[in-house]
Amino acid sequence: MNKSAKIFVAGHRGMVGSAIVRSLHTKGYNNVITATRDQLDLLDQKAVYAFLEKERPDYVFIAAAKVGGIHANNTYRADFIFQNLSIQSNLIHGAHLAGIQKLMFLGSSCIYPRECPQPIKESYLLTGPLEPTNEMYAVAKIAGIKLCDAHNHQYGRQYVSVMPTNLYGLNDNYDLNNSHVLPALIHKAHKAKLAGEKSFLVWGTGTPMREFLFADDLADACTFLMDSDYNGSLLNIGTGVDLTIRELAETVLEVVGFQGQLEFDSSKPDGTPRKLLDVSALNALGWKAQTSLKDGIALSYKDFQARYPN
Repeated sequence: MNKSAKIFVAGHRGMVGSAIVRSLHTKGYNNVITATRDQLDLLDQKAVYAFLEKERPDYVFIAAAKVGGIHANNTYRADFIFQNLSIQSNLIHGAHLAGIQKLMFLGSSCIYPRECPQPIKESYLLTGPLEPTNEMYAVAKIAGIKLCDAHNHQYGRQYVSVMPTNLYGLNDNYDLNNSHVLPALIHKAHKAKLAGEKSFLVWGTGTPMREFLFADDLADACTFLMDSDYNGSLLNIGTGVDLTIRELAETVLEVVGFQGQLEFDSSKPDGTPRKLLDVSALNALGWKAQTSLKDGIALSYKDFQARYPN
């Protein structure tokens, strides 16, 4: 795209949105527009439609969503499905009404069936039951994919859906009540180290396997696809490598410097047994993740310490 193209990043204050803004600026795209929640309530359909009609960006990234870990997803089920359906529907259809041709919708790998063949290919979507603990979020994201597809089919739009694996990185949410597993582990490990605790307890058995992608790598993939004018079907974004929750916890404790015993509470839910994305389609286009997990966790821990000083 032309470096002067006007680009709207919805959700620019979040981990993913802020990473996309950084990536765009690094690549020379300086006509990036954003709006805080006070300036634009993405749940307000009329306000979103009016904003998009006024600004008429050349490209829209939808990185705005209500997100959280297992506990938050399973507890606030109505909030997760309603708010995510509203945000993405307002932005996708609002972009169409404003005549915006190009848009990228960011979903989540939780859209795929719970008992899915591994690694997960894009074609496995809607081939089996979802993981119950995050079903509402997944249903909303699936609806967003189909909404993009429908606009492409009916109106000839170029609305692309990408499905990132589990994300972490700068500007993450470290709230212990509603964060995802990796930032929660960083926060808990930091507190345990400062308190001089002898053990560190992790939910579940530690056996589920997960894939993790540094958010700045995701942002680089998204802007890479924008630069290459990708106009294909649903595309996975990940590293293609996974590890157990036990191995993840061990890596976090090593980076944070906690010396105690690692323990697991098997009475707590594990969630999906394994979730590794097949990223061969993205790799074939010429993109691969660059940040190792240990390096990414170290960068995230520095970010946590800067944002949550002792």
